[in-house]
Amino acid sequence: MSRIDPHTNERYRGEVSRRGLLRTAGGLTAALAVGGATAALTGGTAGAAPATFTHPGMLHNWGDINRAKVRVAAGDDPWLSGWNRLTSNSHSQSTWTARPQSIVYRGSGTSNNYTILYNDIAAAYQNALRWHVGGTTANADCAARICNAWSSTLTSIQGTTDANLAAGIYGWQFANVGELLRGYSGFDLEAFQLMMLNVFYPMNHAFLRDHNFACITNYWANWDLCNMASIMAIGILCDDGAKYDEAVNYFKTGAGNGSIQHAVPFLYSGVEGYDLGQWQEAGRDQGHCIMGMGQMGALCEMAWNQGDDLYSYDNRRFFKGAQYVAKYNIGLDVPFTTYSWGSGQNCAYNEQTVVASGARGLVRPVWAMLHFHYNKRMFWNDKYISDMYYNLVGTEGGGGDYGSTSGGYDQLGFGTLMYAK
Repeated sequence: MSRIDPHTNERYRGEVSRRGLLRTAGGLTAALAVGGATAALTGGTAGAAPATFTHPGMLHNWGDINRAKVRVAAGDDPWLSGWNRLTSNSHSQSTWTARPQSIVYRGSGTSNNYTILYNDIAAAYQNALRWHVGGTTANADCAARICNAWSSTLTSIQGTTDANLAAGIYGWQFANVGELLRGYSGFDLEAFQLMMLNVFYPMNHAFLRDHNFACITNYWANWDLCNMASIMAIGILCDDGAKYDEAVNYFKTGAGNGSIQHAVPFLYSGVEGYDLGQWQEAGRDQGHCIMGMGQMGALCEMAWNQGDDLYSYDNRRFFKGAQYVAKYNIGLDVPFTTYSWGSGQNCAYNEQTVVASGARGLVRPVWAMLHFHYNKRMFWNDKYISDMYYNLVGTEGGGGDYGSTSGGYDQLGFGTLMYAK
């Protein structure tokens, strides 16, 4: 399925030709039927973004939206169960009131107010979904009010180095809301694009460029991943091919731990009949491993909807990593190779010798996207991912359904509603 070379052990890999054809199941047909924009059907050149971006073309395309809309209206499960989780969430109510801040702080002790931002983003996203699937303009108006309030107020994101996490995670999430509202009369797209370009992107770009001048291995994979996803989302939102390429190229060849060969540093062939890939944070704790599934999954899904198959890149490397994380979190053993890295500005030596059991089996809404891609689009045997989704996670909710702390909002969720096939 993927036009790539087999995996090698080279630290840096050269660019491969990008795929010009939109591979989204039903996406092109649905876009033509509904009248949405479609990607240019060109072969593309190495490192060249689509000549025309697909809209909507981030986490959701017209095929996803149309399918959810039709299936919910027909009362079919599991879409109806996913819809019920959405409508019962307090964030999805059209009465939600935004609380925009001029400066968002994360990691600044008593000044921390980033919880306001991630709650408002969850509300905007959930209201946008309710509008697309249920057709209720009151929800679209609410989502637009939230976005407009923030785009006319937010000037910067500050704090400790944790501000880089805020710019990354909330950057790609917020951009996805803007993509869903594109063309809605009550939404000021231009002001929203300027906020993403002037507040979020400079922080995303600077982090990937210099990593706060720390050792290149100092930051865990998720730090790179969320900033890569934000840059990609902003590129799509703003029809900016250079930014889109920046994210894709970093995924393939970046020096930090978020690039694919560093995020999945060790491969294991034929373990109980399945190939596995050790996740970079496996020796840290499972909560961050699962977070990584959501961050890299979002990046891959957005690229897929623009015609690029990062899901399969480097001989299915992310798939093997997801299988590894899922297998361990459903209670089974996995192999582990000692992982060593340098930290701080002087690259002080650290190592982990065993897989970490902390937060093992944590439930987060990141698995539906992976299962329905690998098993239902690609028809691969995703045994452990499938078990994780059906037997542990179940029908996915979103922000507000998984606790009040930031970890419960690190993903937008509702994968059962939007990805079931």
